[in-house]
Amino acid sequence: MPTTSAQQLLSLLARTSFKLGQFKLSSGGTSDYYIDCRTTTLHAEGGRLTGHAILELLEASGIEAEAVGGLTLGADPIVSNVATASAWRALQQPGAPLLHGFLVRKAEKAHGTGRRIEGFCREGARVAIVDDVCTTGASTIAAIEAAREAGMMVVAVVCIVEREEARGRPAVEAAAQRAPFLRLFTANEVRAEHVNQLAASGA
Repeated sequence: MPTTSAQQLLSLLARTSFKLGQFKLSSGGTSDYYIDCRTTTLHAEGGRLTGHAILELLEASGIEAEAVGGLTLGADPIVSNVATASAWRALQQPGAPLLHGFLVRKAEKAHGTGRRIEGFCREGARVAIVDDVCTTGASTIAAIEAAREAGMMVVAVVCIVEREEARGRPAVEAAAQRAPFLRLFTANEVRAEHVNQLAASGA
């Protein structure tokens, strides 16, 4: 039985977010599978697991950050769940660091403060950029650039699922510069778990 947050999250992703078929991607390409992480990150248990799995990945990688953030809409539930997971951890382990959250708009507001970043935003702060699925890396790169423009220091980039497209990781790593690019799963790992679940159910 799955025991770690990541193992449990992989099982849920494969069951609720992965589909086989013919799909057109937002990048313009086509694929024989589709992963909609939002059906998992917005799921009550899936959201909890997402927050803890990413928090544990950051800790295991030695990443010290003050906040996590990403481009709306895919990053929204991830950011909220990681921040909540850090608060829960601090209750269980007094002194454990809190990770606050911020969201990057796709364009600056035309009213009010006119800000592009909502939530945590402090010049010089160490932050991790999060995303759900990395294909071309465009949304991740947009969030990296916005965080840097706001004066924050990007110390890591994390995606839930990396599709391992030829241009995705190199583009993100170039934008991230020396910050590590981390992933919870590859698309092939989610596919394999999905196929195993189908076989186990006799489908």
